[in-house]
Amino acid sequence: MNTESHASPQRLTSLDALRGFDMFWIVGAEEFVHALSGASKASWVTFLTEQLSHKKWEGLAFYDCIFPLFVFLAGVSIVFSLNRSMAQKGRATTLRKVFIRSLILYLIGIYYYGGFSEGVEKIRLLGVLQRIALCYLFAALIFCFTDLKGRLVALVAILGGYWAMMTFIPVPGVGAGNFEVGKNLANYVDKMYLPLFKWNGDHDPEGLLSTLPAIGSCLLGVFAGMILQASNPSHSKKALQLAGCGLICLALGYAWSMQFPIIKKIWTSSFVLVAGGYSFLLLALFYYVIDGLGFHHWCWPFVWIGMNPITIYLAHKFLRFDNLANRLVGGPIKGALGNYGEVLVLAVVLAMSFGLVWFLHRRKIYLRV
Repeated sequence: MNTESHASPQRLTSLDALRGFDMFWIVGAEEFVHALSGASKASWVTFLTEQLSHKKWEGLAFYDCIFPLFVFLAGVSIVFSLNRSMAQKGRATTLRKVFIRSLILYLIGIYYYGGFSEGVEKIRLLGVLQRIALCYLFAALIFCFTDLKGRLVALVAILGGYWAMMTFIPVPGVGAGNFEVGKNLANYVDKMYLPLFKWNGDHDPEGLLSTLPAIGSCLLGVFAGMILQASNPSHSKKALQLAGCGLICLALGYAWSMQFPIIKKIWTSSFVLVAGGYSFLLLALFYYVIDGLGFHHWCWPFVWIGMNPITIYLAHKFLRFDNLANRLVGGPIKGALGNYGEVLVLAVVLAMSFGLVWFLHRRKIYLRV
């Protein structure tokens, strides 16, 4: 990891803004809405609260799309960064950087979940950052060694292969084709072959087998990046192409879900396509409004986050923004507001988050992995 003194001049503002919009919900906005639901029973607050809660198993809410959107955007970035790197430094040097970046991000993930603090048996080998690292690694390798046709074949093989394994390989004592919690092949593989700490007891939502289709989410982002990097089409045509890909993914994903349900915790192939479809549509919207129409003044707070996503993610783990906010507006101030006291505290947390990334942006400090 290094600290750069400047940002790349070729960065797409819309890509940074969408990444920041995605991170915005992770670093405090979701908790803010949940606190608001405890103070207000307005129908729109209830709706937002439901959408900002993960589905217990099958189905899809807005919050279930946050993680796959980040993986998707990592795929978009692969196209811009690796094409430039291979052109300037060659494939061998580029691949070396890919491996180093993936390893660093994977190790940060190990540290994020506690590292060795509670003993070896509590190390979480697979988590959010580890999954991003693995998806980036394998999607980047596919990108570096294949053309468009090869990447499409890889995507179909990944999603189709995962579906075939989950559908036709029997789980001992259960049988084949069962997608219920604890009875499906992905959970069984974790139980038998994933060592050390697992988030859900004997299996993990970022487990071994379900990492395979997550690579597909990153590849979808690669296709989006290829559309954006094309030199000929206008902004509006690129946005239409992105939206068209999104609609195709949604149609295929929802059709597939009738046999292979949409389940984030085992990252089903239908989930990849549906979440990818919404990711395409969001990117099309952000790209057209920000880079196409030039309407970008509203999005700068998201850009600040999007240019330092790992920084703000780690900051919320280790700086305890909630404690700092309580020192500022807790106690009598919080108590005087009744049910809205917690809302105020979380509003301050969000303000502090924006303040940190604004400060780093003003100083042109960007933490890269």
